Amino acid sequence: MDKIRRASHAGSWYTDNPKKLAEELDGWIRAAGLPKSSDVRGVIAPHAGYSYSGRAAAYAFGNIDPTNISRVFLLGPSHHYYTPKCALSTATVYKTPIGDLPIDLEVIEELKATGKFELMNPRVDEAEHSMEMHLPYLSKVFEGHPVKIVPILVGALSAENEAMYGKLLAKYVDDPHNFFSVSSDFCHWGSRFNYMHYDKKYGAIHKSIEALDKMGMDIIETGDADAFKQYLLEYDNTICGRHPISVFLHMLRNSSTKIKIKFLRYEQSSQCKTMRDSSVSYASAAAKVDA
Repeated sequence: MDKIRRASHAGSWYTDNPKKLAEELDGWIRAAGLPKSSDVRGVIAPHAGYSYSGRAAAYAFGNIDPTNISRVFLLGPSHHYYTPKCALSTATVYKTPIGDLPIDLEVIEELKATGKFELMNPRVDEAEHSMEMHLPYLSKVFEGHPVKIVPILVGALSAENEAMYGKLLAKYVDDPHNFFSVSSDFCHWGSRFNYMHYDKKYGAIHKSIEALDKMGMDIIETGDADAFKQYLLEYDNTICGRHPISVFLHMLRNSSTKIKIKFLRYEQSSQCKTMRDSSVSYASAAAKVDA
């Protein structure tokens, strides 16, 4: 008996009309106009409603050549449920309006056996949007290619645990049939997010936000998890996927395949000009084998 995780945010965060959704995703991927490469082994992509970040996300998912990939690991932050660990789904299939994605139960069992993971109950699983927002894109990109997923909810990890999970998952990076979809938005700016860092030397507020985000993106591109940690300590930038990104950086550091992250797109939901404004930033990256 399948244990189904419903597409709980379909109809609100994105359309639940399969035809319309497929057309939207196709349109965004076409507009990004990126060549597909089998060297792309992972992405960092946003997880806001598609009307906000759907277009930006195409710059991540549009790079994927599905031919050799049979398994996708999803790393998403936890917005509503507190855990100091990583948690695994108890579902057997994740539904999307444009095709369902079966969970790789073998790998889930393998990870469970390490004793380092907790299990998400179905309510927590369906309440969380960070991984769900990647699913329609994955379903679209892997159309006609059988693929299984391994969803990992990344909790509020200590630096030590980020490194521990990175080491534990690194062996999966060395298998070229595996792909990694890392979920994060960037700066959440404004009084409603309780974050209003503004460096006047950049001029307009939105320019200051961009400079702050780009600083973080540049550090992520170096692959240095410790430098990223320092940046977060110093500026406290509200990057909601900081823990999944950090785990991914540790995975790449500990794998024997040399993989480099490159950001391909940066957008803001709106341009902040006064202290009353607010915005969320979206950045998309591809992680590519560095020959």
